[in-house]
Amino acid sequence: MTEVWPGRPFPLGATWDGQGTNFSLFSEHAQAVTLCLFDEDGTETRVPVTQRRAMSWHCYLPGIGPGQRYGFRVHGPYDPVNGHRFNPAKLLIDPNAKAIDGVVNFHEDANLLPYVPAPENPDADLTADGADDARAVPKCVVIDDAFNWEGDRPPRTPLADTVIYEVHVRGFTRRHSGVRADLRGTYAALASHTAIRYLTDLGVTAVELLPIHHIADESFLADRDLTNYWGYSTIGYLAPHSEYAATGRRGEQVREFKGMVKALHRAEIEVILDVVYNHTAEGNELGPMLSFKGVDNASYYRLVPDDKRRYMDFTGTGNSLNPVHPSVLRLIMDSLRYWVLECHVDGFRFDLASALAREFFDVDRLSSFFDIIHQDPILSQVKLIAEPWDVGPGGYQVGNFPVLWSEWNGIYRDTVRDFWRGEASCGAFAQRLAGSSDLYQSDGRDPFASINFVTAHDGFTLADLVAYNDKHNEANLEDNRDGTDDNRSWNCGVEGPTDDAAIRSLRARQQRNFLATLMLSQGTPMLLGGDESNRTQGGNNNAWCQDNETSWFDWEWTEEAESLHAFTRRLIRLRREHPVFRRQAFLVGSNVNDDPGGAVGESDLADAWWFRPDGEKMEPADWDGPDHAFGLFLNGEAIPNLGPQGERITDASFLLLFNACADNVDFHLPRRYERMRWALEISTMAPGALAGSSVYDTDTPVELIHRSMVVLKRVS
Repeated sequence: MTEVWPGRPFPLGATWDGQGTNFSLFSEHAQAVTLCLFDEDGTETRVPVTQRRAMSWHCYLPGIGPGQRYGFRVHGPYDPVNGHRFNPAKLLIDPNAKAIDGVVNFHEDANLLPYVPAPENPDADLTADGADDARAVPKCVVIDDAFNWEGDRPPRTPLADTVIYEVHVRGFTRRHSGVRADLRGTYAALASHTAIRYLTDLGVTAVELLPIHHIADESFLADRDLTNYWGYSTIGYLAPHSEYAATGRRGEQVREFKGMVKALHRAEIEVILDVVYNHTAEGNELGPMLSFKGVDNASYYRLVPDDKRRYMDFTGTGNSLNPVHPSVLRLIMDSLRYWVLECHVDGFRFDLASALAREFFDVDRLSSFFDIIHQDPILSQVKLIAEPWDVGPGGYQVGNFPVLWSEWNGIYRDTVRDFWRGEASCGAFAQRLAGSSDLYQSDGRDPFASINFVTAHDGFTLADLVAYNDKHNEANLEDNRDGTDDNRSWNCGVEGPTDDAAIRSLRARQQRNFLATLMLSQGTPMLLGGDESNRTQGGNNNAWCQDNETSWFDWEWTEEAESLHAFTRRLIRLRREHPVFRRQAFLVGSNVNDDPGGAVGESDLADAWWFRPDGEKMEPADWDGPDHAFGLFLNGEAIPNLGPQGERITDASFLLLFNACADNVDFHLPRRYERMRWALEISTMAPGALAGSSVYDTDTPVELIHRSMVVLKRVS
């Protein structure tokens, strides 16, 4: 018989102290809790948990230590009409587990639903199922938190200097021949010399990892022989997904993840986690019971107020986590603090963040969630990035998150896509290029509150954006109904692959246009991993369930991929070397010294000046006119940024010339700069042209062919 001591209610989860393990589980409405221990052959030992304080059920087991597998069974009313779905026949994952051994096994003959499914009976979920499902449920693991960080320190790269690389742990190295075969697709592979050398050579400063919290697939995917590749189906908020570990699933995944962070930090690369605190993997009232639903359904989830059998769904997944409940909010905060303090991550991107800001129904930027983060001395100092929308009413909140937050700027994405296909005005495009002051300036934020992106995991890759007008998602086995139809893409004349040299040339130039716009816009750029090497998904704009070559990086590059990669490296280096492209204050269109607060930078010229192809100033009518060509002067002598010791920052000045027209355009450089000479810095028409290879003055027009962009640098 296992010896049982009272233990303590906090911290929640399983905590090993070197002599034994304390177990604690929050459940406000449970009537009893059983701790279940599993040995190597799966034999289960049940331990009644009799101590309850602060709504936490707790006990201490001496002699139990790292590697021990466990779960819980929670007793209480099975009363869905009143929001309760307790069912002790179902083994439950600890919401605070720090390691989980494996994944849900849908191929086992076990019913993971808390009721007996009966398609002909719409009320089937009202009656509990008494069949045990332990053999199909992954087990939690007690871990040893100790890790030798060897003096690890976070890079703390300012957002203004950050270049984010959105990437999937598995997909990045799964096909990379330069990584050991047994490591490919794992945390260890991302920590490898090969992977880190690639990232540092490219010039990115942060990786934004698609979800690495422990994932549970949807049952219908197993029936289709597919998996939830993206991972927006969380079941363990403090546990790194075990299937991304090369070294083991009994706690080794935690050490491997920490080792990955340490290796990336040594290379001055930050780690940002994409986190999904808006919903869980348990779906709606017809979904499985894996953890939260059985631990305390009425506390963990937002239920329809006048029909507690049903779930509020602001996420499109069937349920919404309930951060209004203090214990659920504590789980989120415990998770965030754990990843920062114990795993040394540098920030978070919050999936469907508007769902977290809903106090009751409406989105509230002053919600408790934001209040607690802003008051937290740890979390308030890391990178906080919102996906500022959800699928509920009023959920689109771009520009409305509070100070300290940056946002995925969906308006930037849409406008830039539209401009380069001739659908957005010069004025709309210029607003995004200049940092989206209309969205972020009035509430005291800076240009880097805008996370600029053209593509992301959700949607077309860059190569597909210029090759497909329509989605081609047949491989998802949903008859091409899934995925957005609002792609704002242009195939340049032919749908999909083509041998037409003119179309291929135009597509390559359009990719360079998008990349140059992204890297030279004010704000913080985010590059979708693989866009720099022509990665395609064959027109699939919703590859969430494609854990295969559709999503995995192809490291056997064509000549086109090599060229695009070199061009991207060059753009990132240009941005890094020139602070005029990463200002910490918005452009004002005048001499900064005209502002009482802008006394830094002696200059006779405005910080920015916008002009037409004829060299004359852009007038109000030009911004919304039919033409899609204009120029921008960026004054390197009028940067209001200060260096770390208060020193003035100056830079070279640049001219950016844009032609999104269907015809060639000759640009005449403005006469106001007639004493200046300008050298070619970069051209999307000639990606291999060397910087300085051409020099222009006001008497020399610059020809831009259709759909192209040129950057000139002042040389005298």
